[in-house]
Amino acid sequence: MKTTSKYSIADAAETYLVPNWSNGWFRVNDDGQMEVTPSPGLHVVIQDVVESVLERGESLPVIIRFPQVLSGRVKQLNEAFHKAIDEYKYKGAYQGVFPIKVNQRRLVVETIAQAGYSYAHGLEAGSKAELALCLAQKLNPDALLCCNGFKDDGFIKLALWGRTLGKNVVITLEKYSELERILKQARALGVKPAIGVRFKLHARGSGQWEESGGDQAKFGLNAYELLRVVEKLREENMLDSLVMLHTHIGSQITDIRRIKVAVREATQTYAGLIAAGAQLKYLNVGGGLGVDYDGSKTTFYASMNYTLAEYAADIVYTVQEVCKARSVPEPTIVSESGRALTAHHSVLVMPVVDVTGPTRDLQDIPEAGENTHQIVKDMEEVLDNITARNYREMYNDAVGDKQTLHNLFDLGYVTLSDRARGEALFNAILRKISKLIAGEKYVPDELEDLQKVLADKYICNFSLFQSLPDNWAIQALFPIVPLSRLDEKPTRQGTLVDITCDSDGKIEKFIDLRDVKATLPLHEPNGKPYYLGVFLAGAYQDVLGSSHNLFGKVSEAHVTARPGGRYHIDLFVRGQKARRMIESMGYEEGMLRDSIEDQADEAIKEGLLTDEQETELLEDYGEELLGYTYLEYEEA
Repeated sequence: MKTTSKYSIADAAETYLVPNWSNGWFRVNDDGQMEVTPSPGLHVVIQDVVESVLERGESLPVIIRFPQVLSGRVKQLNEAFHKAIDEYKYKGAYQGVFPIKVNQRRLVVETIAQAGYSYAHGLEAGSKAELALCLAQKLNPDALLCCNGFKDDGFIKLALWGRTLGKNVVITLEKYSELERILKQARALGVKPAIGVRFKLHARGSGQWEESGGDQAKFGLNAYELLRVVEKLREENMLDSLVMLHTHIGSQITDIRRIKVAVREATQTYAGLIAAGAQLKYLNVGGGLGVDYDGSKTTFYASMNYTLAEYAADIVYTVQEVCKARSVPEPTIVSESGRALTAHHSVLVMPVVDVTGPTRDLQDIPEAGENTHQIVKDMEEVLDNITARNYREMYNDAVGDKQTLHNLFDLGYVTLSDRARGEALFNAILRKISKLIAGEKYVPDELEDLQKVLADKYICNFSLFQSLPDNWAIQALFPIVPLSRLDEKPTRQGTLVDITCDSDGKIEKFIDLRDVKATLPLHEPNGKPYYLGVFLAGAYQDVLGSSHNLFGKVSEAHVTARPGGRYHIDLFVRGQKARRMIESMGYEEGMLRDSIEDQADEAIKEGLLTDEQETELLEDYGEELLGYTYLEYEEA
């Protein structure tokens, strides 16, 4: 196994916690490179794919999608439930449903539909546009197509037409008033509807979306309204149309105990509806199956304290236990897992284009001379006299000296050169103290943020708001790992900044087993391309991204792994061009070109441009309108 300076591949895997969060889909190979491992015997070096993209003449950043990972996740989920059903001799079945709001990209939806065909794995639509997309998919005839969210007549009518196409469409009541709309449209079309009803559970989930469940949830009916639905359908002689009870306690549920409590309440409600005369077939336990983003296997918001096997087993066991106690049939269990299916399949690759940060040495700062201010000399003395015994005292002296330095500069008593040297000395003092306290069990409060203060800023060619909106909006954590050089010990600590003109365009929180780290271990620039991969970003990020600064959707490479480490780029989807982003804001390309040409003609009249320069200007302007919205560098 290849090592450098006693730093091994195992050390790299531990540094970036790869075995903890990857769930077997990614690994560090013996050459210090990140690989995807979609199934036993298949592996692809991710940086090789990046280099293939560049050889095609395409630019970065790029999202690399691995459809085999998507298929693998569909298989894992269904097999986990099938195993639990066999183990407990459960008399019902299991059918999964993918809520496409998590990621509506064509590759994602079609891959899940294809991989789930043999399992009768279905789809869920929450809008008319999503329903139109779902109806066009080739699904197993038994697969569910659940219609959730608030609905108008058009939504309901389209869902009913779906049933005439032979699809197992179930319309979920989100509020009681929707029932009459469904019955009216069903009578008009002569189509018998399949109706589900969402019930507001008292139980709530855990983690960032805990408040989305409970009595104050946005969607769902209460117990009284649930019974009114049963009575209304009985009056209409359509009680057999009520086929599903739907519940949901939130996304990314971190604690398995909350899931079990919610499933127990849902099953008791199911049993109550059966006792009231309903002929329910499906018990939909909703979404919430988590992803262990930080690998800590805890109830921390970026983690989960259970496995997929435990999730399936606990749901099956709990439903069976309640059904036996209430002497009701064991229903087909339905879950709407989206995040857990899609998170692992894509990797955002972003190149580091520059590194900035605190001054790292004094060699470029003017040496102290006879006229150097005394405060600078005092700081040099502090640097020379720091020891393991007095570093706290020296730190406080340095902080006071820096404040004095700035005050004197404001008053005109310190030169710019002295200020530059004083600030460089202060950074050198902090670095020396940081080395002294490294590994100590107790660190004084005032020194806890020392690593963050000293961190370098790695400037990456991407937009946080477009590609990782959840990191900005809700401080979601994603594993971030260099794609290569993992056989070298990272010697710098850094934070990441994007290329938007926004101070919020930065990543300053990183995964850790115990807490959240303020910096990421990174390698010293060596003049060669350095790429970072953002993993587990396949859920929600594609559909929530914004156009801040008119940075558009990132290019995509769809990659299939083949034996022997080989791979094939099945499809390359170019990212949005500048003109498309501009047009989305109400401008027209022709209008823009005409304006520039008019201005150029006026500049020629004023002697500011030549005819040749005007031609070159218009060519360059046109090229940029047709170009990628991100920085386009010549890769080394």
